[in-house]
Amino acid sequence: MRILVTNDDGINAPGIALLEEIARQFSDDVWVVAPADNQTGAGHSLTLSTPVRLRKHDERRWSVTGTPTDAVTMGLKVVLDSPPDLILSGINAGANLGDDITYSGTVSAAMEGALAGIRSIALSQVMHAEAPRSGDRFEAARAWGARAITPLLGLPFAPRTLVSVNFPALEPDAIQGIRVARQGFHDYSRGSVVEKRDPRGFRYYWFGLDAVEHTRGHDSDLEAIEDGFVSVTPLQLELTHHASLDALRERYRG
Repeated sequence: MRILVTNDDGINAPGIALLEEIARQFSDDVWVVAPADNQTGAGHSLTLSTPVRLRKHDERRWSVTGTPTDAVTMGLKVVLDSPPDLILSGINAGANLGDDITYSGTVSAAMEGALAGIRSIALSQVMHAEAPRSGDRFEAARAWGARAITPLLGLPFAPRTLVSVNFPALEPDAIQGIRVARQGFHDYSRGSVVEKRDPRGFRYYWFGLDAVEHTRGHDSDLEAIEDGFVSVTPLQLELTHHASLDALRERYRG
């Protein structure tokens, strides 16, 4: 089995090094193609206005001066001589739950794989802001990563679908298990924009990372994480709201 590993935190991020270790539990044909720099929040963006450069670090490790989508595209069309059987994206340093997936470069890299018809899985490690920077901040993913991936390997994925996995910020022994959950909902209307001034007096702005309200259902990914489970969420690229089609057709009927 050939595996392509990528991420959005950059080629030198500790999460991708761990994911490469986990991938090697399943195959000795593992390739890494990732952004050269941190691309957190890049979403499913594609570089079109500047050239993309490719750097070879060793025989099977490459970096790309672009987005996670660029990295997957370069991996599939330039680096690899045949398509991989599996794409693993991550392990992201932070959660990708609820509506966060729309911003996530980690999930978007897996989306690009799904568009190419390749089984793709995004993996993210929930981290608390107050957690110490020292020590193994990925210990939950390290212990549970292979266990979360294994059941997905023999499962046929529907076309244009992918799976997002999130590990709770807990010690491995405290994790309750793995729960399949739907995507939850964050209320980002409460977020803030913080205005500051630079030394020359010009204004600049930070998007505030305030705690956000969220609604939870019995089976949401948000609740699964809060209950101490690894969450596994199937996602689809088809965004049509089918329930609205008939009402809109009636509106435009002349």
